[in-house]
Amino acid sequence: MSDLPNDPIGAAWLEQRYEVRPVSRLPVQSQIGNRRATQIVDGDRLETYQESMRPSDEPVAHLQFHLRHEVPQLEFLSRLFTRTGPEFIQAWVDAEPTGQYARRAAFLYEWLTEDALQVPERLGGNYVDAIDDTKLVAASSDHAVKVPRWRIKDNLPGTRYFCPMVVKTDAFNRAAALDVLQLFQNLQAEFGEDLLRRAAVWMTLRESKATFTIEGEADRGNRIERFADVMARRTGQGDCPLTDETLAQLQGEILGKRTSLSHLGLRHSPVFVGETVHYQDIVHYVAPPHEDVGAMLHGLQVFLERTQGQSPVMRSAVAAFGFVYIHPLADGNGRVHRFLINDILRRDGVVPEPVILPVSAVITDDAGERRSYDRVLDEVSKPLMHAVREFITFKSTQTTYSDGVVSNFEFGGFEQACPVWRYPDLGPHVIFLSNIVKRTLTEQMREQSRYLRSHGRARQAIKEIVEMPDQQADRVLRSIEQNRGELSNVLAKEIPVLREADVWKQITEAVSQAFQEDPPVDRHILERYHPARPAGETA
Repeated sequence: MSDLPNDPIGAAWLEQRYEVRPVSRLPVQSQIGNRRATQIVDGDRLETYQESMRPSDEPVAHLQFHLRHEVPQLEFLSRLFTRTGPEFIQAWVDAEPTGQYARRAAFLYEWLTEDALQVPERLGGNYVDAIDDTKLVAASSDHAVKVPRWRIKDNLPGTRYFCPMVVKTDAFNRAAALDVLQLFQNLQAEFGEDLLRRAAVWMTLRESKATFTIEGEADRGNRIERFADVMARRTGQGDCPLTDETLAQLQGEILGKRTSLSHLGLRHSPVFVGETVHYQDIVHYVAPPHEDVGAMLHGLQVFLERTQGQSPVMRSAVAAFGFVYIHPLADGNGRVHRFLINDILRRDGVVPEPVILPVSAVITDDAGERRSYDRVLDEVSKPLMHAVREFITFKSTQTTYSDGVVSNFEFGGFEQACPVWRYPDLGPHVIFLSNIVKRTLTEQMREQSRYLRSHGRARQAIKEIVEMPDQQADRVLRSIEQNRGELSNVLAKEIPVLREADVWKQITEAVSQAFQEDPPVDRHILERYHPARPAGETA
């Protein structure tokens, strides 16, 4: 909903009155009409109320309506309070020192602006939550902090410097309810823990390869193996990598020793996400200034601390996508972003060691999911770039920064971009990741596990006919696949016994039977996720 309603009330009225337009869409807009109605437009709600619900023609009345009936949006409130100053909030809380919405507004004003109001002498009333946890993801109840100053329970999930706003739409609630642990236990019941553990090595390599494909860097063998090793060793281990020290260590292991960077950890330079086309720099996203990334990462840490016990897939999505929008590193942000998906799921106890969910493989192997991934990244970056593109310049001279980055990029739109960076709406990202995780567990991992189980049976069947090492049996299987069941001269020369009467026929029949013993599977899925080489075959 890009346009304001015809007869706006609440936040839309305040937008119009103060000419404050948030970059992100308001999740709820309200208007006055002939009859009560709710309309869903592009996932956002347009609420129509009858005349009896119209607030008085005062800013306080419409702000109270926003806090009470709509979904408060921190980006909008931050811009509004910057525009209005403290006067009307101060007057409101002075007039209603025990009113819950006046006290909420006063708390939010101070929290967002860091400017202090005067607390009325007669302030009172029961403690109330800062935000409604039925509308927004909030801090878990045992992590809400009482603020005696305003008699408010601070249940905001982050800090002033980074507090993702996750709206609890019906689609979000379904996505957040995904029972990742139950889906994994279903796999265990079907295939057994031993097979899943043996498949874990392949899945880790598959995830590593796919993450480079997403970044447009395929067939980088050493880098793929290095990142796979990092995921196998570091996922869910030690402190969550969201500090300068822990990120420097993780970044160093991911990038290896050969890097142009002179400094690891939090960047000391400006950064944008983009590409060069015909010698022209195309900017898709501008990241926050390097001076802010430490405080923003701390806000993300606070979010993870304060939402403990809530949906693992929600927490994983916020950690991963929150990180990529902060973009705190000079290099390696995308890999850490995708690392965090598995890292948080492991820490939350829903994916056991050593299993790595190959979520990136689902994205790269399905063109539709790849487009969905790009679209969900655009949820924040596209409207931001529409608002700030005019502030981007490329100087004629380069600047060398202390982390080794050389750049002529300059950005002058920090004031416009700051509330978007700090308070991104990550609800669509949770919905996206929930679907990807579900497909990973119910499609890719199931079909791969079936393939590996059949492969194991086929290998054993070959060894029942001709004694040979596992590695040689794998080569026989690979030859059957590549040569459509015909015995190749190369394999016959390597294993002469295969030329003996009926031996090759017995082997091919046994292999065919081994792969037919599993129930029918979706051929489209099986072909999509068919491994490049049989299990046990090294690169």
